[in-house]
Amino acid sequence: MGRYEEQVLPRIIDLAMSGGSLGRLRARAAAGLEGEVLEVGFGSGRNVPYYPPAVTHVCAVDPATVGRTLAAKRVAASTVPIDYVGLDGQRLPMEDGSVDHVLTTWTLCTIPDAGRALHEIRRVLRVGGSLHFVEHGRSPDPGVAAWQDRLTPLQKRLFGGCHLNRSIDRLVAGSGLELTAMENLYMKGPKPLGYLFVGTATKG
Repeated sequence: MGRYEEQVLPRIIDLAMSGGSLGRLRARAAAGLEGEVLEVGFGSGRNVPYYPPAVTHVCAVDPATVGRTLAAKRVAASTVPIDYVGLDGQRLPMEDGSVDHVLTTWTLCTIPDAGRALHEIRRVLRVGGSLHFVEHGRSPDPGVAAWQDRLTPLQKRLFGGCHLNRSIDRLVAGSGLELTAMENLYMKGPKPLGYLFVGTATKG
């Protein structure tokens, strides 16, 4: 990982993901979390203020270690204990069935093998546990999707491997998790950048 991806990009993303409308989406994703929670793509800790009181512990996974510096104040202010446990969502350092819920926000777009990461998420979830997510990905509008395909190579270079054109619903369903809630919407701004999947998927 070069200096740009390790030191500069996490700061750019932290600023870009700080809007009020994004906070409302984070709150929706975090609603219903309880007990032992794994957050994959913890980043700068933007989700920390939205953890419900029923969450007892959070294990954080993120490849950008500079994110820990950016997250320090949020982690220190959290009433929920937070421990960093790993760097790679594709190889989670957790026992099978060891967490109650998993949270991802704007994360599956960037993990090199998102399918593998989702299988890992399913593995570490207890039976009846759920993945809560807000992710951007492939639009059902053919015109928008075509632009997403055109822009993804540039997006990947500028934003640490981020894909605009991943079919998040298919990836989640392909992991063996059952989609139990799903809403799709566009964020404000250019449509190719902001088609969202907001939902939950449960381990049966």
